[in-house]
Amino acid sequence: MRAYCPHSPMVGVGWLEGWRLTFAGEGVIGWEGAVSTVVESPGDRVFVALYDIHPYDAAQLDEIEGVTAGTYRKLHVRVSTLDGDVTAGIYVFAGYEGGLPTAWYLSEIANAAEKAGAPDDYVKELRSRPTGTASA
Repeated sequence: MRAYCPHSPMVGVGWLEGWRLTFAGEGVIGWEGAVSTVVESPGDRVFVALYDIHPYDAAQLDEIEGVTAGTYRKLHVRVSTLDGDVTAGIYVFAGYEGGLPTAWYLSEIANAAEKAGAPDDYVKELRSRPTGTASA
């Protein structure tokens, strides 16, 4: 995030309740492996880092995430934090669910979750997911 949004600090963490992390778009968008997304899934939850997106960074982030190309849709959702619920923006892949991420990409996601303070069991589950490549 720092590379794409240098003016937008991380301001907290929380849980996106009723959603699950999954992967999608393998072989569709020119990316090796599938990309991350979330889908609604009652009973599941996704650990998230919250950022205060500066207006200077917002348009660039939408472009990088593929909103203008129709690859991802931007939604506003409620995130549960220790201080109560907050509204946050998320990007959801606009295509089908399915496919495997590369080992490198999954490792980046797990490392970011760990650095943000995700519980150890959550990070362990992320690292145990199957990948489309053999090494990280």
